[in-house]
Amino acid sequence: MSYPDSENATVLLIVVIVLSFIAASSLNVYPLSPSMATLRPMVMIMVLIYWLLFQPRYVGIFTAFTVGLIADLLMDTHLGQQAFAAVVVALVIKITSIYVRQLNTVSAWLIASLGLVVFQLNLWILQMFIQNVFVAQSALSLFMSIISWPLVLFALRKFSR
Repeated sequence: MSYPDSENATVLLIVVIVLSFIAASSLNVYPLSPSMATLRPMVMIMVLIYWLLFQPRYVGIFTAFTVGLIADLLMDTHLGQQAFAAVVVALVIKITSIYVRQLNTVSAWLIASLGLVVFQLNLWILQMFIQNVFVAQSALSLFMSIISWPLVLFALRKFSR
């Protein structure tokens, strides 16, 4: 038996997920000075990791690929690099969430940190093979993303329940 309120809640959750990705994409491309741009956290991937952890029914591999393609277009990287890295992160998050029995704040932060590191390592490897370029300053972005991920957790937690 289907309850009408549950259908409305599902639609509302999907709208919140889409709006959170739109907000994250605008934060990802917001113009900053060159010195501050190296400290910009990877907001779209952080939001993706959040939804992969807390709403795996609605956000999965296809969503990760789509978000990665959008990030490729917004960040003017080679098409497919961030998409591939986002799919690998989604697979890592899906596999690690199988083994985690209870997802509390600390375990979510550790899994998100693992996902962020995997994402950045994939980007570094892809950039080395495809472009013969290594951007070490993106380690600062990775560090800022790991530190600021609890902000994403606390900002979106009220919408995921």
